[in-house]
Amino acid sequence: MGNRGPIFLVILALGFYVLYNSLFVLNERQQAIILRFGEIQSVKTEPGLYFKAPLTFVGLDAVQIIEDRLLRFDLDDMRVQVSDGKFYEVDAFLTYRISDARRFRSQVSGSLELAEQRLRTRFDSALRGVYSLRGFEAALSEERLEMMREVRNQLRPDATSLGLTIEDVRIRRTDLTAEVSDQTFARMNAERLAVAERLRARGQEAARRIKARADRQVIEIKAEAQRDAEILRGEGEGERNGIFADAFGRDPEFFEFYRSMSAYTKALQQNGTTMVLSPDSDFFRYFQNPNGNASSENAQ
Repeated sequence: MGNRGPIFLVILALGFYVLYNSLFVLNERQQAIILRFGEIQSVKTEPGLYFKAPLTFVGLDAVQIIEDRLLRFDLDDMRVQVSDGKFYEVDAFLTYRISDARRFRSQVSGSLELAEQRLRTRFDSALRGVYSLRGFEAALSEERLEMMREVRNQLRPDATSLGLTIEDVRIRRTDLTAEVSDQTFARMNAERLAVAERLRARGQEAARRIKARADRQVIEIKAEAQRDAEILRGEGEGERNGIFADAFGRDPEFFEFYRSMSAYTKALQQNGTTMVLSPDSDFFRYFQNPNGNASSENAQ
């Protein structure tokens, strides 16, 4: 009885080992490929507890766990050329899932790294092809969605051959490269300078028109004022002459006396003018006789 105890423990340990190697668990994000001597026996896609043949090390059933969830692959800082020949930097990504585990195993040995290496080449080529047919503005407009659909549709046949399904493709960024950015800035600067020059020229032209209009208005206002002044001056002269004529008609001698006094006032002002006249001239007649007649004594 004492010799059977160790044997029983060894058998029990072997039983647990075999049982342990015969069971595996899948969660909802995994699927499993059952391999026997390297050949695919079955694929398990539902979560749960599964059994397999033990003793993997001697070539019996082996389990390869692969992803059963949405995966993402990024392609960053990609340099693409658009239809006008300029280069831009693009960041994009795609989402995919392993839809055919058998094909995935046979094509890339169930390696995500190897599958993504192949996707990178095809993804890069599809993006370049789509961008080469369009200008830079297309990636910034509503056409962006159509570009992403085109890339996805181009990738799907190749992805299917790897046992993958492309769910979606997204372009995250489309930026100018350094040299294109400098060229674009220079072009925009030149355009703005041209716009500023046009606006300045229009402003100068408008200023000249306004100044010309103002100068014309000044000339017209001055002309009208001068005309009105001449009219008023003529009316005043006429009224003054009328007054003089009326005064002359009423008292000719007083009118002559008034005119002589006015002449004396203007002629005898201290303006540096020298006049040489005879004392008995007609100009000084009111100095000789209040009646304006030269006396006989002075005349002699």
